[in-house]
Amino acid sequence: MKKYIILFLLLPLWAFSQKALSKEEKEVRKFQKELNAEYLNPKETPLRGDNFKNFKGHPFFPFDPKYRINAKFIKSKDTQPFDLPTSSGKTKAYQEYGKATFTLDGKLYTLTLYQSLDLIKQKKYKNYLFLPFRDATNEKETYGGGKYMDLRIPEGNTIVLDFNQSYQPYCAYNAYDYNCPVVPEENKLPVEIRAGVMYQDIYHH
Repeated sequence: MKKYIILFLLLPLWAFSQKALSKEEKEVRKFQKELNAEYLNPKETPLRGDNFKNFKGHPFFPFDPKYRINAKFIKSKDTQPFDLPTSSGKTKAYQEYGKATFTLDGKLYTLTLYQSLDLIKQKKYKNYLFLPFRDATNEKETYGGGKYMDLRIPEGNTIVLDFNQSYQPYCAYNAYDYNCPVVPEENKLPVEIRAGVMYQDIYHH
């Protein structure tokens, strides 16, 4: 009986010590779980051979609310389709859709958002926006070619940029089967974005 009384007394302390996850962190954990499931699924993964056999899951930066940012969104006008270079030397058709301006650590930055002219032909990607970017973690903790983020067209003049849900392109894991859009110069950030998927360069040897 004494043992159960002690356990009963300890339960509130245990419950108090368990950090309640915010809605935002739950969304990030869902993103991480789904991304790992995709890479572990032989029908969906970009990994091949030993890279697939040895894959256990992605390394991630710890969730940081600092990198979930409400940015000002301005839709671009009179933009023209253009060919965006890819890692293989080929090109893919894109069009600028808008710009997101935000403050990070007291400094102002702007990133350009794009639409893939091939993807938007599919109904499920009609509202899809593509954000490729580079930052000061590239070639150290993340892929040298930069990272990507998937977004949806916002209804108003703000858009949430959750860098905790940024990821490496497929060609970071398999340069033979995939060609990935190269990050435009205008989307190179001079700061570290320590959020999202980390990267270990073990796939190109």
